[in-house]
Amino acid sequence: MRLLPNKLQLDILKRHIGPFIFCFCTLMFLLLMQFLILYIDLLIGKGLPLWVILELIITNLASMVVLAVPMAVLVASLMAYGKITELNELTAIRAAGINPIHVINPVLVASILLSVFLMWFSNDILPDANQRARSLFIDIRLKKPGFDLKENEFYEGIDNYTFLVKEITNESDSLRDVTIYQHPTRNRKEAYIKAKKGRLTSKQKGQTLTLFLNNGSILRKLDRRQKGKLVDVFEETKFDRYRISFDLSDLAFSRSNPADRSRNDRTMNVQAMSSVIDSLNNQIKQQKKHILKNKNYIYPTLTKLNTGKNKTFKSRQSESDTTDSPYESQYLVLQQLQSKSNQLRLHDIGLMKLRNYKSFMEEVVSDTEWRLEKIAQYLVEIHKKFSIPIACIVFVLLGAPIGMYTKKGNLGYAALIGTVFLTFYWISIIQGEKMADRLFISPFTGMWLSDIVLGAVGLIMVISISTPFKFSKLWKYRD
Repeated sequence: MRLLPNKLQLDILKRHIGPFIFCFCTLMFLLLMQFLILYIDLLIGKGLPLWVILELIITNLASMVVLAVPMAVLVASLMAYGKITELNELTAIRAAGINPIHVINPVLVASILLSVFLMWFSNDILPDANQRARSLFIDIRLKKPGFDLKENEFYEGIDNYTFLVKEITNESDSLRDVTIYQHPTRNRKEAYIKAKKGRLTSKQKGQTLTLFLNNGSILRKLDRRQKGKLVDVFEETKFDRYRISFDLSDLAFSRSNPADRSRNDRTMNVQAMSSVIDSLNNQIKQQKKHILKNKNYIYPTLTKLNTGKNKTFKSRQSESDTTDSPYESQYLVLQQLQSKSNQLRLHDIGLMKLRNYKSFMEEVVSDTEWRLEKIAQYLVEIHKKFSIPIACIVFVLLGAPIGMYTKKGNLGYAALIGTVFLTFYWISIIQGEKMADRLFISPFTGMWLSDIVLGAVGLIMVISISTPFKFSKLWKYRD
């Protein structure tokens, strides 16, 4: 048995390298542009360091790799095999007595190796990258915008202060017609500060901002006691020069440790998610055992009927003191009691027990549904770590025969055909994930249906192109 590829098979593999790299880079660029468009408003206006933005992009590239590789495999297969057929090389191969399946085998083996690599990447590398990206996203969202005064606009970026500046000279950081509202705190009263001129300077690498004001006034609100009552009094102070320092350390970007944050299904590997699923299943089993053992909610007790100490039914008992003859009830249990007060008490106890049992069961059902949904989400993520890598194999089985049939090896045809199948594939994956998360279908069906359908179509076409067997013969001439 020959394990190493021959010259023909090596030539086929080489023809895939160029289109695969080109398509992979193009798809990564498009996915990166989509990411930047979605989150550009989160990154701009906060004065983030460049290395933070680069780290955010790099950590999100991991999820883009998992998406781009299968798509690049499909387009590369369509282009390579379409070019072989377009140049009549497939006709020459058949004339030499070589089965087309031998042309597909090396690429199929390469796709299997690529699928194994993506499985390892999705399980070991992608969760940690997603966790770092998620932690960085949270840190960026918690960061306040940088100090950015604008003319004729209120600015509240610094705690307990509101700024309004009529004119700003960017060259010298000088301000004109400055108005500052100082919010009241525990240590100071509210105040209104107005000045004709101002100048900004920063110290300690931008951590402290000092505002020098000239020719202005301060209107402070003070508390004065008059005739035993507190009265608000406003005091105005004129000044030629006045200095205010602001601490901007809260505006600086600070990193948190990703290991200190909790993980979700997208930041866990298969082993961790399997442990969580086992724990959730055990909790559901414990709830079922608790329901079966807890019979007090089903069978109301009669121990308090003759004690007369139950305060809940004192009003009912007082009403029944005048006549204590039993009701003629349709319920057999109540017919066994000879006192109307006992009948009423038993009725109320049973009703209370049933209401408590209903509330208890509703809580159990809601809790169980939540656990089942969480289990489904984790199972979806587990299946996704295998179904998307397996798509590399499926797309080779699909792209090779379609490329041979089309006899076109240019990028336009490959992109057009690839778009149709990739649209179907990703819509099936996305909708399958949503339906599986809501328990409409099983996680296996949601994640593997598109692989099974496209794989079956590709396998049928491979058999048709490499053997004389025709599937149409299965239902022709049945009689």
